[in-house]
Amino acid sequence: MSGDSSATDKATLPFSEQHYFSSYDHFGIHEEMLKDTVRTLSYRNAIMKNKDLFKDKVVLDVGCGTGILSMFAAKAGAKHVIAVDMSNIIEMGQKIVDLNGLGDKITLLRGKLEDVVLPYKKVDIIISEWMGYFLLYESMLDTVLYARDHYLVEGGLIFPDKASIKLALIEDGNYKDEKIHYWENVYGFDYSPFIDIAMAEPLVDIVDNNSVVTNAVTVSEIDINTVKISDLPFETPFKLKAFRSDLVHAVVAWFDIDFPFDSKNGEKVTFSTGPHAHYTHWKQTVFYLNQVLDVKKDEVVEGMIASRPNAQNPRELDLEIQWDFKAQGEGDSRAQAGKHNYFLR
Repeated sequence: MSGDSSATDKATLPFSEQHYFSSYDHFGIHEEMLKDTVRTLSYRNAIMKNKDLFKDKVVLDVGCGTGILSMFAAKAGAKHVIAVDMSNIIEMGQKIVDLNGLGDKITLLRGKLEDVVLPYKKVDIIISEWMGYFLLYESMLDTVLYARDHYLVEGGLIFPDKASIKLALIEDGNYKDEKIHYWENVYGFDYSPFIDIAMAEPLVDIVDNNSVVTNAVTVSEIDINTVKISDLPFETPFKLKAFRSDLVHAVVAWFDIDFPFDSKNGEKVTFSTGPHAHYTHWKQTVFYLNQVLDVKKDEVVEGMIASRPNAQNPRELDLEIQWDFKAQGEGDSRAQAGKHNYFLR
């Protein structure tokens, strides 16, 4: 069955919220997510290979979209699944749930999770595919944490329950020329004022693993069972060691995901969105430096990365990266230091 159950009227939301929810109305974005086999099969495996965790449990699907995760949970033996989404796509989700004979197991509710009234006071499991670019873009994790704090029974499970952000340095000269230096000469005209705009916007794209020049480090670790919204902004120092001599043009960031599992009869499921892993629709996030670092094998670049929600639109991110490359010796002309601000919109 379905219903609006005190559903929020999208028109009453701030423009940034209307834009966010409307972006999920069109089927194309759901097609992209469903066809992301790493994403979808990881969720299916985490649920279906740990059926004992779902048997006879009440499950809440936060941001259910077309209902694929809800249907996995129902097939795994859940007593009932409550699927909540603010987007119009939930209407299609209802048709799909009914068409697949699961209408008696899955209740779809349209509205903001914070506003709808659930048919159960507590749930045993929360499932959600909340991750955005650079993990935290779009801030849907905030809603998952609201669900955890208001509806999850003590000792309940969250799928997934661990996430981490990692970064490394890459050589990316050709693409930087195409994306940044292009503006220096556009059909014979100087368009250089666009360089600042291009530099401030991280690039979401596929990075060839052969472009990675350094080791990877973890700059943020999130335990979704315990983290608070106030913990999500971070400012983390890093040290990255080059495993070959090369030029460095950018920082690349990605995230890894872990699901809970049944230690007796189940299977542990994880996935990565890094350059070394199979393609996902999240790709990687590239931050171009306003300098080029000429690093030699085993040299270290130290730095700091900071991330916080934008003050005007908390679903967007303001980021800062600082770097300090001392090169091999004092007075080495290759030594450089700098910082740059970025805006993930």
